[in-house]
Amino acid sequence: MNVPTMADMMAQGKQPEVLFWVGAAGSYDDRAKKITRAFVKILHQAKVDFAVLGTEESSTGDAAKRAGNEFLFQMQAMTNIEILNAYEVKTIVTCDPHSFNTFKNEYPELGGVYEVYHHTQYINKLITEDRLTIDQGNLKQKRVTYHDPCYLGRANEVYETPRALIRKLGVKMKEMKRHKSTALCCGAGGAQMFKEPEKGDKDVNVLRTEDALETNPQIIATGCPYCNTMMTDGVKFKEKEQQIAVKDIAELIAEANNL
Repeated sequence: MNVPTMADMMAQGKQPEVLFWVGAAGSYDDRAKKITRAFVKILHQAKVDFAVLGTEESSTGDAAKRAGNEFLFQMQAMTNIEILNAYEVKTIVTCDPHSFNTFKNEYPELGGVYEVYHHTQYINKLITEDRLTIDQGNLKQKRVTYHDPCYLGRANEVYETPRALIRKLGVKMKEMKRHKSTALCCGAGGAQMFKEPEKGDKDVNVLRTEDALETNPQIIATGCPYCNTMMTDGVKFKEKEQQIAVKDIAELIAEANNL
């Protein structure tokens, strides 16, 4: 896949439309890499002039901040801001709501002011600008439920855009009983992804998966690589992985468009 870096672009004296911030999960996690690839295919189809930082990309510091290490967060943030500002980056798009939230709400006070899009918002923008269309063929009439990522939903009130994209696929969408502002966390946010859960009678991701299963879905859609991991684990725990797929909205759109 042809994915130019900011350094390549700079060497050619070019400035891309957007910087695609891949994020830790999208770079290193084998499952999340598929989301990254799907989104890159969509960007290519829409002929978006984009670049990534490549080896210059580091953690946004989100997990450090949530876990209480403000010093480490600020070190990470300042390093990233220095690189982004040196490349004169104006617009950032990311598939990770944690990165989206951190760039949008926490980097500005440290000198990193950018126009920030979650990938569902950016895909929606491409559709409204007639640069991308969604084919309904492959997924028409599939039963889908959508899980709201905390840092996209409650933290930034992005509820309608992901749902609008899912509806464009021509699927049968059914909401969970807890959705939008009452949606339950998947159990990964706030750096919980990287530790064992506290003792209790049930893991949060299993409880959230049960919410999803009540809608009798064929696909659980989400917009976050960490939610994807947690919901996939929940589906496996319930031994439903043969019947139910957990997919990012970008993957569904790429699949619908035969990318």
